[in-house]
Amino acid sequence: MQIGKIIRKYRKEQNMTQEEMASRLGVTAPAVNKWESGNSMPDILLLAPIARLLGISLDTLLSFHDELTTEQINNFIYKADEQLKNRTYEEAFQWSKKITEQYPNCEELLLQLANVLDARRLTVEVPDSEKYDDYIIHCYTRALESENEMTRNRAADSLFGFYSRKEQYNKAEEYLSYFSVQNPERKRKQADIYSKTGRIKDAYKAYEELLFSDYQMISTVFHNLYMLAMQDNNLKKAHMLVDKQQKLADIFDMGDYHNISCVLELATEEKDADTVIETMQQMLAGIETITDFKKSPLYEHLDFKETREEFLSELKENLLKCFRDEKTYSFLKDDTRWKELIK
Repeated sequence: MQIGKIIRKYRKEQNMTQEEMASRLGVTAPAVNKWESGNSMPDILLLAPIARLLGISLDTLLSFHDELTTEQINNFIYKADEQLKNRTYEEAFQWSKKITEQYPNCEELLLQLANVLDARRLTVEVPDSEKYDDYIIHCYTRALESENEMTRNRAADSLFGFYSRKEQYNKAEEYLSYFSVQNPERKRKQADIYSKTGRIKDAYKAYEELLFSDYQMISTVFHNLYMLAMQDNNLKKAHMLVDKQQKLADIFDMGDYHNISCVLELATEEKDADTVIETMQQMLAGIETITDFKKSPLYEHLDFKETREEFLSELKENLLKCFRDEKTYSFLKDDTRWKELIK
């Protein structure tokens, strides 16, 4: 981290504006702005006053080596693990603390060392374990300030886990805001909080929403894998993937229509007239089962919109329109079953 970023970070922690800082140092606000943006450096004679004003040491202010490489961080974590195995927890803790004091602005190092120390307490009985809580929380909280989104998310996850273990669920819930609303882990963790705080219906609903959305995602992945297999001329794998899609629809209670429909594309590609005709017939006959998942106990806490009759009629017309495509189904042109079907 450059000195400008360090100044900006600790100035904000002091709730101090650039103008206030400039006034107390006897410089202009634009000068402070240039330091923080990296366009210039403070005069060497100002370093000690800046450190005192921000309440940090010169070592922290001049900590240019806090951006460690992944290899360097991993080396520290390995050594911390060795310390925990071969020395007392207190000794390993003090060793780790000294390392973090040398690199106070390396959030990834702070996070990983805190994780190692925290995890050790879950597997080995540590005397006066709770006396280490404040420092471990401090490291997690510092990692939340990282510019790296992944580091922030992992820090939030660690804090969520920490407060959940303490059964401080309201506090744990605060850290869910660090997860994207599109991240399924956020909903899963929220459901866990619901279940542990007696909000059973909310927990059911959250888990069922995850289940339903997971089907959509997994089904799409299987279809994309199927498309790759076809592109690779690997029919054996294509058949296996279609079979998996059918089983998936069955496991997730999607209904007969979803179970049947995934067969059509492969059968058409192979010009398997019997399977194509049978699948078309089953799809048309089973249109009303397309929303059978609404009846499943797997999703009984979800509120689905009512299916309009017009929607089912439109779907049937669209299917017939597709089935009439002479280019796609040219191999059926002399098949009386097909001619009768598309009337």
